[in-house]
This record gives sequence, C-alpha cells and structure tokens, in this order.
Amino acid sequence: MSQAGGGSDITSRIRCFLSALICAGTVGFATAAAAADVTVFAAASLKNALDEISTTFEAETGHSVSLSLAGSSLLARQIALGAPADIYLPANAAWMDYLESENRLVSGSRRDLLSNRLVLVAPTESTAALAGFDDPALFDHLGQGKLAMAMVESVPAGIYGKSALQSLGLWQDLAPHIAQTDNVRAALALVAAGAAPLGVVYASDAQAEPRVRVLAEFPARSHAPIRYPLARIQGAGGPAVEALFHYLQGARAREAFLSAGFDVIAE
Repeated sequence: MSQAGGGSDITSRIRCFLSALICAGTVGFATAAAAADVTVFAAASLKNALDEISTTFEAETGHSVSLSLAGSSLLARQIALGAPADIYLPANAAWMDYLESENRLVSGSRRDLLSNRLVLVAPTESTAALAGFDDPALFDHLGQGKLAMAMVESVPAGIYGKSALQSLGLWQDLAPHIAQTDNVRAALALVAAGAAPLGVVYASDAQAEPRVRVLAEFPARSHAPIRYPLARIQGAGGPAVEALFHYLQGARAREAFLSAGFDVIAE
C-alpha cells in the first residue's frame, strides 16, 4: 500500500514539475516576444539577409525586431499552435498553404517574395570536382561519408533536394548515405566543419559560408520552383508590423536579399 501511495506521490510531483516548466517556458516565451515590436518567423536560410534587414529597419524606424529562424515546417506548426508570430517567411508554399488552411494568415497579405537555387557543396579544402550529376566521381567523393541535407520529408530544402535527386536518378543509391538535419543551415554547418564531404543546400547558403564551395547547381527542371512566400499572421498587428511587412518588399530589403544570393520576385 505504501508503495502504491509513494508511486502516486511521485507521479503527482512529476506532473507539478512539468506544469511548472511549461508555465515558466510559456511566460519566458511570451515575455521575449513582447519585448520586440515585431516578431518574424522565417526559414533558416534567410538568416544573413534578415539580420541585415532587421538592423537597418530598427535604425531607421526605432522599432525592434525579433527573428525566429528555423525549418519552415517547425515554425508553421508553432504558429498553428499559437506562437506569437507577426510575419511568416518560409522557404516553400506548402507550409504557407497549411497556415492558410488553419485561418492563421491575414487575408490578402500573402505574396511570393523571393526565389532561390539548389546546389551541391563540398568543404573548401576538398579536391572534389564534378563534370555533372551523371559523373561517377560523385560517389567517389562521398566515399563512406554522409550527404548532408535538411529533413527530406518536411523541411523545404530537403524536399527540394530529394525531388532533385529522384529526378536525376540518384536518390535510390544516395538515400542510405544521407544525414538529415533540422534545417538547411545545419546541413551547411556539417559540410563547413568537414563532418560531411557533400551537402545539398541553397545557393544563398553556399554564398554565406566561406568554408564551402559549389560543385554543381541542380537543374531547375529537377525540382519544383523554390519560392519564399511572405504573409502577416493573425494577431495584435500594429504600425510596426505593417511597417516591417512593407519594408521587406522595399528597395533596402531588395538590395540585402540580392546581395545574399536570393532572387527577388515581388517588386
């Protein structure tokens, strides 16, 4: 009897402890979000460009910006569960479609902002060279190592990458060698650190990391067009949110996106 009571007491304590952690985390998250005038949830591949854009926006307007950068899928799920995002900028349309189906977008705010390209990279010091994706040397360069990619079933860069490899007839042979990461910047980091001899990332990622070099660019026909849609999220809104939303489509942001290796769709 005492053991049963003890077990019940322990279970109760665990529940209380977990509840306290959840409450503490929720309060901390809300406080952090409230400290900024605008909270942007965006694909990890946008880090360099958005760091620059948010800095200039803050200097010009006096508003503060909080960037939450991760895989588009993770961010979309967080927004659907009520995370305090004001603006969402993922790396594909599917996760924006998901939030639209959940009625989380401000009506009429959605538009395609950017596009990108998909490339195969290797560490800068690597001697790898490819004549094309049909070059048998691809497997020689990979050897017993891993091909770093973002998660191929949920993260846009991984989805595009898997589609491209399938289109080129390489997926079946390469699938056992793939190391999947939470987002494309994590895949880039594996290659940059020499932990993976090859990686599939966006052209903008390769440009941002001096420790990698591009071996080949995937043919545009091998995967769906890479699009970054932009939209406002239902919530408090306000002048700062509206200002940044338009700023992201303006001349200063355009320069930053182009400099970071993106192509700008919206004018």
